[in-house]
Amino acid sequence: MRVFGLLWLMISMALTMPAAAILSPGEVLKDPALEQRARALSRELRCMVCQNQSIDDSDAPLARDLRLLVRQRLQAGDTDSQVIAFLTDRYGDFVLMRPRFDWHTALLWLAPLLVLLAGLGALIGAMRRRRDLAPETGAAPLSDAEHRRLDELLGNRPEIRSENPRTD
Repeated sequence: MRVFGLLWLMISMALTMPAAAILSPGEVLKDPALEQRARALSRELRCMVCQNQSIDDSDAPLARDLRLLVRQRLQAGDTDSQVIAFLTDRYGDFVLMRPRFDWHTALLWLAPLLVLLAGLGALIGAMRRRRDLAPETGAAPLSDAEHRRLDELLGNRPEIRSENPRTD
């Protein structure tokens, strides 16, 4: 029962973690449509302090400032793309949770594919080397003299004979 209580506590804490950065009442816009746009934009922007959280999830002071800036730009009449452009001009592409694909970020986007291809190439190369080093499996059948010698060595014990017994 104690384990169940501990597990329930851990699950409850995990589910409430994203709620740690709930907006303060002063941040919430009165217009629900603008607030929805602001929240959507905030999920797309990286906290420059936390770096692995969006500004919507972060409770860092800089994240709060960026959330307020997003809301100010939206109230001023900026479109979503204009807000993103303003912030990327100011902070660079690093502020985006999902950076755009261009020549600056090509390595970032293509690195997983390059690693996968390199691993596949290494695997194929290893398989070829192993195949080339493997002994030939098509061995010739034993001659009558070899069968007699084998029988002598095994002490004429038929249960230990090879899988292909001699056909006399």
